[in-house]
Amino acid sequence: MRDQLKFYHVYLALVFVCLLNACSNKVSAQQVEKNRARIAIEYVKIMNTEIFFDIKVGARVNKKSVRISDIELTVSNEFEDEELELGKVTTNMDGESRFVLKGLDAIKPDSTNSYTVVVSFKGNDLYKKASKSISFKDAIIQAKMVAKDSVNYMVASLQDATTHSPIPGQNLQIQVERLFRPLVLGDPFNKTDEDGSIRVPIEDNIPGVDGNLTLEVVLLEHDDYGTIKAIVNAPIGVPFVEESTFDERTMWSPRNKTPLFLLIFPNLITLGMWAFIVYLTINLFRIVKS
Repeated sequence: MRDQLKFYHVYLALVFVCLLNACSNKVSAQQVEKNRARIAIEYVKIMNTEIFFDIKVGARVNKKSVRISDIELTVSNEFEDEELELGKVTTNMDGESRFVLKGLDAIKPDSTNSYTVVVSFKGNDLYKKASKSISFKDAIIQAKMVAKDSVNYMVASLQDATTHSPIPGQNLQIQVERLFRPLVLGDPFNKTDEDGSIRVPIEDNIPGVDGNLTLEVVLLEHDDYGTIKAIVNAPIGVPFVEESTFDERTMWSPRNKTPLFLLIFPNLITLGMWAFIVYLTINLFRIVKS
């Protein structure tokens, strides 16, 4: 009887230990520390074209920087203790997304004429919730090409869009639009004068399609105004020399454009070999019959 009681107590103790272990594992699983998501925002305004926010989301996992893909972000506008949701975007495989704004009329400024946009992430099983805000003012870049003494100049001015006052002492970069990265012309630090203007000579012999160049005047990642870009199309470049062999018979052309010598000479060699074999065969039959 005592042995049965002892066995019963041992059995209860084992059951209690198992239950305690399961509960502790569940609690520890619930208490797994989530990684903190980090959001970066860049405001970009292209004059007379579009306004957008480039968003990047990453995290520090096991002492390595990783990009967070396929998460939903909420973009909203904050003004005077109010918040207006503008829309949602989802990050791509590189943890990046772009939110295009219809225009600055779609958001409201505060009493200082500053716009505040907030990007927030509600969190998931792996990452904590996070948010990032960016504040900026509206500015305008006006640019045009001027020719003087056979030299082409880019003349541009930078001013505050609200007060229409010039913005002196700011660096404007002149560059040519290219497929992968722009070609920066001259000094990358062209500071605006007291009138908020710059005048930069444009180099000669810059190649362009049909001689046309797409020139950009850029205020790059300014603390107050973000990135602002003005685009000027000018026919002042050197036309590309057409070197395409698309419709010619070359070694790297498709089958229907095979060079003629590759069609003629191999076939002649093949016919010659077969003719020689036929000649030898006929002579062998003559020798056998004789």
